[in-house]
Amino acid sequence: MDNTRQQKIARQIQRDVAEILQKDAADVVRGTLVTVTAVRISPDLAYSKIYVSIFPFEKSAATLEAIREKGWFIRKMLGARIRNQLKVVPEVEFFLDDSLEYIDNIDNLLHGKDK
Repeated sequence: MDNTRQQKIARQIQRDVAEILQKDAADVVRGTLVTVTAVRISPDLAYSKIYVSIFPFEKSAATLEAIREKGWFIRKMLGARIRNQLKVVPEVEFFLDDSLEYIDNIDNLLHGKDK
C-alpha cells in the first residue's frame, strides 16, 4: 500500500515527465501522442516505474524504445525539476500501458469492425 508521500511524489513525477516528453524530449516522441498514465514509486523513493500510452498503436514499440534510450536525459531533466523536494532522483524505467489498445480491440470486436 502506498503511503501519502509516495502518492504525492508519484503524481509530481507523472506531471513532470509528461511535460518533459512534451517540451524537452519532443524529438523522441515526434509523430505520436504519448500520455503518462501512471507512476509507481518504491517505498524508499529510489525507483519509479513510469507507464506510458502511445498512439498510434503501430508506433508504440519503436517510440517506447526511443523513450527508453533517452531515459538518462529524462531522468536528468526530472532531477532539475524535483531537486529541492527529494534527496535522490529516482531511477526511471518505462513500460507500455496498452490498456487503450486493448479497449479499442474489444470495441472493434464487439461492433464487428475489421482493422
